[in-house]
Amino acid sequence: MSEHDDEANRLSARARRYARVGVNVGGVAARMAGSRLLGGGASSSSNAAALAKALGGLKGPLMKVGQLLSTIPDALPPDYAAELSKLQSQAPPMGWAFVKRRMIAELGPDWAGRFGSFEHEPAAAASLGQVHRAIAKDGTALACKLQYADMQSAVEADLSQLQVLFALHRRFDPAIDTREIYQEIGERVREELDYRREAKHTQLYRNAFAKLGIEDVRAPRVWPELSTGRLLTMDWLTGERILVYKDADLAVRNRLAAAMFAAWWQPYAHIGIIHGDPHLGNYTVFEEGGEPRGINLLDYGCIRIFPPAFVGGVVELYRGLLKGEGERVVSAYETWGFRKLSKDLIETLNVWARFIFGPLLDDRVRTIADGVAPSDYGRKEAFTVHQALKRKGPVTVPREFVFMDRAAIGLGGVFLHLKAELNFHRLFEAAIEDFSVDVVARRQQEALSEVGL
Repeated sequence: MSEHDDEANRLSARARRYARVGVNVGGVAARMAGSRLLGGGASSSSNAAALAKALGGLKGPLMKVGQLLSTIPDALPPDYAAELSKLQSQAPPMGWAFVKRRMIAELGPDWAGRFGSFEHEPAAAASLGQVHRAIAKDGTALACKLQYADMQSAVEADLSQLQVLFALHRRFDPAIDTREIYQEIGERVREELDYRREAKHTQLYRNAFAKLGIEDVRAPRVWPELSTGRLLTMDWLTGERILVYKDADLAVRNRLAAAMFAAWWQPYAHIGIIHGDPHLGNYTVFEEGGEPRGINLLDYGCIRIFPPAFVGGVVELYRGLLKGEGERVVSAYETWGFRKLSKDLIETLNVWARFIFGPLLDDRVRTIADGVAPSDYGRKEAFTVHQALKRKGPVTVPREFVFMDRAAIGLGGVFLHLKAELNFHRLFEAAIEDFSVDVVARRQQEALSEVGL
């Protein structure tokens, strides 16, 4: 791809996006503001359905943001979160003529000759791009992730519309200050546009799994010579969707759940990185000898690199709750970035913390949450916290909190789908054995340097 970037947040493309999105979102926002029901009320469910409909027909980041918001407790009211959670990243695919133009723009006019074959129809269509199967010259099966045109312009336009929705939410329901959440979402979604960065994230995880001896989780190998900032070519990892195994033997379901736990919490505890998108479409199950053995982790666009001190705060909060040490808990919240912590506010935050850490504190074999539907996981606790914050808030949620919550809620949903029965306490204790903030800082610096981050 040439150094001159014709698609870098083009004004004309941004204007078109504003026109499309603004009419949809603006109309819904006007209904919300007019009825003053953004925080609840008899008509809020119809407003929520209208918002989901407005986003559901759009290819691009706002749909992705909608899915993301559905997993962050109280970023939006419950009715809106429930509707947005139904959005699926299955936008209409680019046609073959359009794909060819995109491939020429990324790899040049002789692009097809650089592959053994390249399938015309996409294997998957997502919010920011689509994936095509291909065969390398040496016969290796490949996955080619190709970004839709003008996505950078779409991101900036869509984030502006998101800011409108958040501003309305703050006005009518100020218990949660969403400004830090907005900044965090904006940074992560912008990062997802950069496939060169995603390639480095992928290698970061490949290295981490190898060093940690995690054999039940696989990350694809990137092909740099067939990749650009908007085209990412990787090995095709064969596997079945995880829900295929939701009725398998308990031993199989537990093995897959333990692999998922390791994929998220081992890299976090050792080098301070977390996969911020535990979406069911982002992993498959690989088999060996006809038996399901582990997880293919497929998408690395949304990776959060945490300050080592924040990771230390997570461990300290866990240990403070485990041992009933109140001062340790307060210190952990302060490390995370919470400010002006009154006794009442600490008690409110502890409701959420005990929910998130509950399975980790309980030294026994158990399900993640008995009798709870995956789609409802965390909603009751989030509602309890929100009602308390209405009385005692407002509170500004630190930006790092966003993807910690998302990982915990998303993984909890997977464990519920699998009906896994594990000792989550022992798994977490193994992950944080000999934990040290200084060691995490050193490992993180080495790991990032290795991949050029």
